[in-house]
Amino acid sequence: MSLEPTSYPGVDPVKSGALGRCPRCGRGRIFAGFLRLEKACDRCDLDLAPLDSADGPAFFVMTIVGFVVVGFALYTEVVYSPSVLVHIVLWVPLTFILALPLMRVAKGLMVGLQYKNKAAEGRLASHDEND
Repeated sequence: MSLEPTSYPGVDPVKSGALGRCPRCGRGRIFAGFLRLEKACDRCDLDLAPLDSADGPAFFVMTIVGFVVVGFALYTEVVYSPSVLVHIVLWVPLTFILALPLMRVAKGLMVGLQYKNKAAEGRLASHDEND
């Protein structure tokens, strides 16, 4: 008998993960805090511990936000040539405004994708043969 219940058809793990919902049932929460994952789904008891996204979401968010903020800062510098203080006042808050919500969505999306693709920790071929 399979350990994976088949009573959860139709749940898109990508959409539910981006919304902060369980990738299996689509109803339970995956976040215990702002970015900290729950230990398990409170609705279907899916173990969320193996779905740790590590630094993946942070890399993607830093890349996207960095591209946007640096692009706007360079444009502003070339067109208007403001003082450094203006750059600090504009771009530091914009960085936080863009990065914080994107981090939560990206982490949930990564959890959903890991569940959908049955991602697991990598193993060496020599270790797999001995198991």
